[in-house]
Amino acid sequence: MSSTGRLQGKVAIVTGGAMGQGAGIVRAYVAEGAKVVVADVAKDEGTDLATELGDSAHFAHHDVSDQASWTALVADTDERFGPVSILANNAGILRFGSIQDMPIDEVELLFRVNQLGCWLGMQSVVPTMRAHGGGAIINSSSTEGLAGMANTAAYGATKFAIRGMTKAAAHELGKYNIRTNSVHPGMIDTPMTRVHGGDLAMEYGASKVPLRRVGTPDDIAPLYVFLGSDEATYINGAEIAIDGGVTATHGFGG
Repeated sequence: MSSTGRLQGKVAIVTGGAMGQGAGIVRAYVAEGAKVVVADVAKDEGTDLATELGDSAHFAHHDVSDQASWTALVADTDERFGPVSILANNAGILRFGSIQDMPIDEVELLFRVNQLGCWLGMQSVVPTMRAHGGGAIINSSSTEGLAGMANTAAYGATKFAIRGMTKAAAHELGKYNIRTNSVHPGMIDTPMTRVHGGDLAMEYGASKVPLRRVGTPDDIAPLYVFLGSDEATYINGAEIAIDGGVTATHGFGG
């Protein structure tokens, strides 16, 4: 991966960074000159990725739903690499279930990982970003945070919440030069999505996309680079769909 140094001097935390979309973001950040902490519960995969990328990356075992884990993560990052300037709130889980039948423990798990995890991430980096002149927070929502789809009410609720929290944070934190934006991927070929149907799910998903393919982590990472870079210094409170045109299609979410 070629580098133009667009993130030179930046320090980033990428949650859910060990695999899939997160790993793509981590690789792109390192290639563009950032120091990156790979924060994830997947210890083996995260350690392997950090080892592969050398001194510019470090793995930290991290539970996004735990406030103490966030406090330790941000403090360690500040000490290891310097003040956090980019937070990619990428960690998330996907569960399908009807409103009638979905177990409450699944609903609560979605809330804790997707919504609370995002909230705690923002809350935890604000002090260090304020103290050092600002930063960029990039929250991973979904196309299900833009429109509804059957059997994703609980998942979609967390992604709509991330969208709303992002806009509120943009107003609240902008005066500190902290920019907060949300990214809304469509169907991306990752371990998280493949577990729900494998190749057949990918083929079906591709049939619904105007570009006639599902996305890859390499399609998503450049947007995270841009939003974390100084090229995006006047972009705040935006919601950006990156979905091959799905949300431009009549009847999306039906």
